[in-house]
Amino acid sequence: MKPDGNPITPAGIAALRARYDHLLGTERPQIVEIVSWAAGNGDRSENGDYLYGRKRMREIDRELAFLARRMKAARVIDPAKQEDRTRALFGATVEIADEDDNRKTLTLVGDDEQDATAGLIGWSAPIARALRGARVGDLRTVRLPGGEKEWEIMSITYPDA
Repeated sequence: MKPDGNPITPAGIAALRARYDHLLGTERPQIVEIVSWAAGNGDRSENGDYLYGRKRMREIDRELAFLARRMKAARVIDPAKQEDRTRALFGATVEIADEDDNRKTLTLVGDDEQDATAGLIGWSAPIARALRGARVGDLRTVRLPGGEKEWEIMSITYPDA
């Protein structure tokens, strides 16, 4: 199963929605209130609260537009419903080992929810592209900035339904 467009897990889309709701329902109204108060104080050209507030409001509006586009393009895929659990597909947690038996555990997730420090690797990252479709025991070569590195797939798991 090859996800098209912008694949994302149910947890990932929930996080995007939570961020959108927080910006729209909490942060933006607070900034609007500050800007309104600062605008009522007179000269706006040297009013730090007004200038900062307007700048922050533009940042929030840009992020809201970005999040809205990402959520609209998102294709939610639940890894727990993956039928072929023998291959590394979207949502799989894969344990890999290099030639020195250094092991890593990676989870293949959507690009909007990637966090390399937590082991969440974006679907279009080089290592995720190399792991796609792999089975336990397969060797995969990944092209990294420091050169090529070969990894062996040790295990593949998916969340329970």
